[in-house]
Amino acid sequence: MQRSFDDSALADEQRGGRAAHEGTLRVALYAGMAAAAGTRHAEIRWRGGSVADLRAALEAAYPAIGVLLARSAVAIGNRYATDEADVPAAADVAIIPPVSGG
Repeated sequence: MQRSFDDSALADEQRGGRAAHEGTLRVALYAGMAAAAGTRHAEIRWRGGSVADLRAALEAAYPAIGVLLARSAVAIGNRYATDEADVPAAADVAIIPPVSGG
């Protein structure tokens, strides 16, 4: 029986590997960043990579958020992530801009 691409990706995932196929990553944006991007959910083509790679891809797709993006935190699955952290293709990602208050 010939395996389809989806079967192969599922087998990789079951073995703990990561399928190397491209998909769309949806990233939640808040406050001024959402206003600058013109959307509350940025969508980019994504094969997986680091948070630093994600920042670069978001800035390329939405240049107006570049300055704010550099100062913002990235959350993956409800946890803050460093720039070296892995962002899987199907991750739940949010960009949290800096807040001020008094």
